[in-house]
Amino acid sequence: MAIPSLAVWLGVATYVKADDGKSPTLDAIDAIVAEGMEKGEMPGAVVLVGTSKQILHFRAYGDRQQEPDIEAMTRDTIFDLASLTKPIATATSVMVLVDQGKVSVTEAASKYLPEFTGHGKEGITLHHLLTHTSGLIADNHLRDYQDGPEQAWERICALELKAEPGEEFIYSDVGFIVLGKLIERVSGRPLNEFAHENIYKPLGMAATGYLPPAERSGQIAPTEKVDGQWRRGVVHDPRSHLLGGVAGHAGLFSHASELSLYAKMILGKGELNGTRILSEPTWELMLTPREVPRGTRAYGWDHRTGYSSNRGEGLSDRAIGHGGFTGTGIWIDPQRDLYYIWLSSRLHPDGKGTVNKLIGRVGAVAAEAVQAE
Repeated sequence: MAIPSLAVWLGVATYVKADDGKSPTLDAIDAIVAEGMEKGEMPGAVVLVGTSKQILHFRAYGDRQQEPDIEAMTRDTIFDLASLTKPIATATSVMVLVDQGKVSVTEAASKYLPEFTGHGKEGITLHHLLTHTSGLIADNHLRDYQDGPEQAWERICALELKAEPGEEFIYSDVGFIVLGKLIERVSGRPLNEFAHENIYKPLGMAATGYLPPAERSGQIAPTEKVDGQWRRGVVHDPRSHLLGGVAGHAGLFSHASELSLYAKMILGKGELNGTRILSEPTWELMLTPREVPRGTRAYGWDHRTGYSSNRGEGLSDRAIGHGGFTGTGIWIDPQRDLYYIWLSSRLHPDGKGTVNKLIGRVGAVAAEAVQAE
């Protein structure tokens, strides 16, 4: 990986606390990102820290592309969000259906998907799927997807469970593929259309969605090279790719400014600027931490599990967040009135980067700075 320029930023608002020599300001984020770039963890990043009322820190660093040509990172760079799809598209869509009275988290998934039975799957509720306690395996083999979405769904319905529902925490892409199918079946709309109409369009998130149009390709950070071509605007996740780029576990694209609108909606208890996405009771239902084996999860969100290395020290017990395989992360803390977003393409150009601990360090700086006020 080429060493990128240490920082590129445009007209930022930066929150600074008194320099008493004991605690960092948000400017300390610059050094954290620079360290990651110097070590080759990612070619660049976009970091945004904010509250319900203002953006505190918003900077673009390094490069969004290094091969075949170098392109500087910009604050409006669009990223493949990978597993941020799970909470921001799929779980939120399920909560919209809860508000509409069309589903209940205590009901079996098979009530809405009658073919999703056998081998104990009839005991799987939406609660189990949303908390990764369904007993489904993490991922079934790629060959199960190579004959198209219909055959892939049949093979998912034929899967045996690895554990009884509720007995184990198994982070499962398969479980969120099932939720994506459930949303489509109940709503009568493709997942991408349902999420757009009920979440992104009302919030003004025009560039957020699945299957980004070709005219936005120059704005998108590439991931890895596959079959001699850089993946740019094409989902990196192989199962989502074989499902046509729209799936419950991966496939969403967005940029930091628009993700901040979603985060502020969460800080606003389901509402942003007079537009309500979730009722307050359903917002509470989504964000309430629930015990799972070896940790706690909210619906669609991480809380405290083995996947929480990107959680900043100093966040409150109300904080929820998630990471994405491509190098993305978001944490939202309603109690602290704080959110932070990290977007990078750690897989570009060599697929060897790792950023979760960097994201957690950024979160710790953000939490300390806000608490100091």
